[in-house]
Amino acid sequence: MPKLAAFPKAYIRPLCAATMTLREWVELAGPLKLDGLEYYSGFAELADPAKWAEARRTVERAGMVIPMLCCSPDFSQPDPALRRQEIEKEKNWIRMAAELGAGYCRVLSGQRRPELTKEEGLKIVVENIEACLPEAERCGVTLIIENHYKDDFWSYPEFAQKMDVFCELIGMIRHPRFGVNYDPSNAFLAGDDPLELLARVKDRVVTMHASDRFLIEGTLEDLRREEGGAEGYAKRLRHGEIGKGLNDYDAIFSTLKGAGFDNWISIEDGVDGMKQLAASARFLRGKISRYWPA
Repeated sequence: MPKLAAFPKAYIRPLCAATMTLREWVELAGPLKLDGLEYYSGFAELADPAKWAEARRTVERAGMVIPMLCCSPDFSQPDPALRRQEIEKEKNWIRMAAELGAGYCRVLSGQRRPELTKEEGLKIVVENIEACLPEAERCGVTLIIENHYKDDFWSYPEFAQKMDVFCELIGMIRHPRFGVNYDPSNAFLAGDDPLELLARVKDRVVTMHASDRFLIEGTLEDLRREEGGAEGYAKRLRHGEIGKGLNDYDAIFSTLKGAGFDNWISIEDGVDGMKQLAASARFLRGKISRYWPA
């Protein structure tokens, strides 16, 4: 049966700015009775490697683990020197993940810079991810690439945001320490169908971000026709309680179950508070019990 974790979506900026402590987040999440808490490499307290062990102990004392470390390497840098810096950052985050007890560490393709062609981008992104795989193997960590929209601190959306580019990229890397972190809601932001994407990548999915999106105005057809690219889509969609938005979780979990998925699902919700996060957790537990009965 998949295990349930949560990402502090509502608190990422305070945790990165050190106006909220990791202990405070663990205490807030405690009543949710989760199996784990997903962490982000940019949390202020994790900047010092000497604090990694205590960060792990804080979660484990609360009866949970840290299964996944969410990282945002900008692998599409045109400058080779800057790309090397991003590789070294990711290697350090892999070591951080291992020290935190996480078996999974996220990678991304980087920003979709206007001057970068698809062919150039795929080449350098694949090279950079492959450069990190030996460190992942050494640390016993699996790299997971997400069909992502845009890191909170980036200027441009994800290079491999669109389904076809994302699928082409993962098809170029075949390694036991590399897989997909599937986020159905991000497919909407790309103008893609999350179920079509899942059908194409289901055999590569090793973890999942559970989230939901709501149309603020218009229809999905309006969203897909909208000009101006992915940056415009975000204006039509917002995060919200899982199970009440656009995603069909019965179809998603049925597909994952059929593909043999039985791993971590991390809740990416709670932007409107802990009550919302608790409701999402209850919804997901119900669906998990249905599709993966004990």
